[in-house]
Amino acid sequence: MMEDMSEQYVHGYSEKESQRLSDQAGTLTQIIHHDSIFPPGSKILEAGCGTGAQTSILAQLNPGCEFTSVDISDSSLEIARKRISAAGITNVTFVHLDIMDEVFFTDRFDHAVFCFVLEHLKKPAEAVMKVMQMVKSGGTITAIEGDHGSVCFHPESEKALRTIECQVILQKMAGGDACIGRKIYPLLVSAGLSNVMVTARIVYADSGKSNLVDGFTRKTFIAMIEGVRKPSVAAGLITEKEWEEGISDLYRSAAKDGTFSYTFYKGTGIVP
Repeated sequence: MMEDMSEQYVHGYSEKESQRLSDQAGTLTQIIHHDSIFPPGSKILEAGCGTGAQTSILAQLNPGCEFTSVDISDSSLEIARKRISAAGITNVTFVHLDIMDEVFFTDRFDHAVFCFVLEHLKKPAEAVMKVMQMVKSGGTITAIEGDHGSVCFHPESEKALRTIECQVILQKMAGGDACIGRKIYPLLVSAGLSNVMVTARIVYADSGKSNLVDGFTRKTFIAMIEGVRKPSVAAGLITEKEWEEGISDLYRSAAKDGTFSYTFYKGTGIVP
């Protein structure tokens, strides 16, 4: 990712978080990346690759493309390298880099991708503008983000909503925005991209879609919220008892009679 993410990345860098990111990537591939296809021979910059969960998907979907995946975290890059090597993927080069510091690779890339990165940055539009300088005129920038304000589930529970709100608040305190998905269009336009188009990618899970209930409701979303329990209680946002009740209610959405819905937003624009 970019900037000093050691404090801004509210989910942390644990092995459990790395596994959650892998579960998320595998579950959402068809929903988010079915159209993440670039012309063969393209040079693509992945800005903020983290542990390589999205890198693996993008690289395998585009075997004829050359990826340069950058991140500021050495520990994340080490996990990413191992992940890509284990998968036998050979079209990715990893670079330790904070793109917000200065512009590297000017006009080198044909396309660039941000995936679940801008939500953690204090100045997301500035990050997009930095990356635009590294992409050739006529190339594209793609940004994919979720929006915690889009959460909808049954049975309804104010207590469960409060636990989710804890993560939204913590991310805001760290300078990020867990509801950035709805702002992708104006963000990309303000950065100077042309022909900006945004589509909503809705994830809906019920007991008839057991793979999504397990892969997304339980292992992606609820696991993410569970990951901020300690800082939420420590910050005085919620009590231990309230947290337990909220998480218990949230797990009801993954039960046989439960439902869960969440929306991601995918935007693309052309570099002038």
